[in-house]
Amino acid sequence: MPHLLGYARVSTADQNPDLQLDALRAADCYRLFVDTASGALDDRPELATVLDQLRPADTLVVWKLDRLGRSLRHLIDTIGDLQRRDVGFRSLQENIDTTTPGGKLIFHLFGALAEFERDLIRQRTLAGLAAARARGRTGGRPPSMTPTKIAIARQMYDAQQHSLAEIARTLGVSRASIYRHLARSPAAEQRATHTHTR
Repeated sequence: MPHLLGYARVSTADQNPDLQLDALRAADCYRLFVDTASGALDDRPELATVLDQLRPADTLVVWKLDRLGRSLRHLIDTIGDLQRRDVGFRSLQENIDTTTPGGKLIFHLFGALAEFERDLIRQRTLAGLAAARARGRTGGRPPSMTPTKIAIARQMYDAQQHSLAEIARTLGVSRASIYRHLARSPAAEQRATHTHTR
């Protein structure tokens, strides 16, 4: 028999998930899973558990889209994986249900937008590198991270769609250089550490 499995997430221990849980119970979810973690972090054990327990014809239910995805790209990838497993997805606040034709259409549009955004970031990155090369460098050993590269790296990093390794490859520098210039605060360092291990 197909089941509805509910997933909720709050960012800190001080936040209360009751609003999400009440909505998920009202939607007749069979079981509920709750994480306390920033949306940017990979380490969400309850999400991993619910994804593992979903079976064909089941449906994953969330209160709101941003409770599931770290970014639009991550959200699209997760829903796409569910669809390949014949698992449905519902978001209560946005009234999206991928078991319906309308819900499937919405996620096709989301996927196209995510790809468009990624292409724009890539084009801006290449344009920035070309501008830096056109200005040239004089005197001494050139630094691996120029102001332009730092700005591009931060833009890619803040988009939350690229790992540190991907950013380093794009800019032609080491991951250590990216880490040194971006992980300045404890919060950024924690986020960078999780991204670094992807």
